[in-house]
Order: sequence, then structure tokens, then C-alpha cells
Amino acid sequence: MVSEGGFKIKIEIWSDYVCPFCYIGKRRLESALEQFAHQNEVVIEYRSFELNPQGSMYSGKNMHQILSEKHGMSIEQAKEANAKLGQQAAMMGLVYNFDQMKPTNTFDAHRLTQYAKSVGKDKELSEKLFYSYYTEAKLISDHDTLADIAESIGMNRDESMAVLQDPSKYANEVRSDEATAKQLGITGAPFFVIDRKYAISGAQPIEIFLSALNQAAQ
Repeated sequence: MVSEGGFKIKIEIWSDYVCPFCYIGKRRLESALEQFAHQNEVVIEYRSFELNPQGSMYSGKNMHQILSEKHGMSIEQAKEANAKLGQQAAMMGLVYNFDQMKPTNTFDAHRLTQYAKSVGKDKELSEKLFYSYYTEAKLISDHDTLADIAESIGMNRDESMAVLQDPSKYANEVRSDEATAKQLGITGAPFFVIDRKYAISGAQPIEIFLSALNQAAQ
């Protein structure tokens, strides 16, 4: 898309904080942008997407147990699968702490991100939420934890807590993003939409992102 001042390319990212490929995909896009000639003309918007809207709060089970139960595999097989995923993450400089990770419902984390968008802090919050979940193994459905994370990136803790404690606040914004995803035929995350013309599904290789960006710039 060309504007009077040159290119303006908008990338919308539908992702969920408990989706391991979403953090990897985010890093691969960022790596592609570092190689992209028009990186300063790119606008990124984070969109809410819950992999499991009916997902329960933290049950005390770790990722190995959950994967084992979900796919009917042994704990050893689950650990092996998670280790391979961890290697993919490590290639992008990420640390995945599968042993301590706390899978949980992400609706409140998404509501907080929508609030962060209103104060221009959504990019910082998204990055910190991913890091807090995967590397620090924090419980990102806990309101105190979420308010601490918000405060750590310069958001007002009390205002963040007020949003979290009122389940109606920013709920419509989360649902609106999810409804838009449905309209666009998005059924999984991560999903990247460039200028509503080009789509990238999943944590694709850096070259795929770069190719799509170059197409969008032409």
C-alpha cells in the first residue's frame, strides 16, 4: 500500500500467549523486518486470538503431562516433542521452560493487551507476556502477576488492575478481534495478515515473511 509519504504496510498478527509457535513466529517476522528495506514504514497491530476460549485456569499440570494426555503419548514422548520445539525456539534466541510452564486461560491477558493498545503499550506488553509465560514460567491468568507485568513496561499498575478486575472491560475488543478472524477464515495461530492482501499462516521461515513483505512493498 502506497501513501503520499511512501510505503505504509500494515501487519495484523492474530496470536495467543500460550501458543508456542506464536512466539517463534513473532521472532521470525522481526528477523525478516530487520532485513526489509522499508522496515520503518511497517505498522504492526496485535490482534486477540484464543486457541482455547473455554480453556481452564492453571490445573497444576505441566506441558509434558498436558501434551501426553491430549495426544495419548507417553510422558517421555511428550518431553521429546517439547524438546524439539524448544530447539526451534532456541534457534530464534528464545528460552522455553517447559518443565515449569503454567498453561492457563488467556482471556484476561488479551483484555490487558487491548487496554495496553489504548495507551500505546501493546507491543511492549505482548513481548513481555510471551517472555513471562515461556521463559519465566509465570501464571499469566493471575491478576497480580498481570498487573506486575504491565507495571514493568511502564503501564499504570492500579489502572491495569482495575481493568483486570472488571471482566467487561475490553472484553468486546477481544471478541471483535476473534470475530474478524472468523470472517477472514482464520482458524489457528499465529496468523499474519499484510495489508489485508497477503496472509501467512503459522511460524513460517524468515524467507517467507521477507518475500511477502517485498510483495506488499511493490
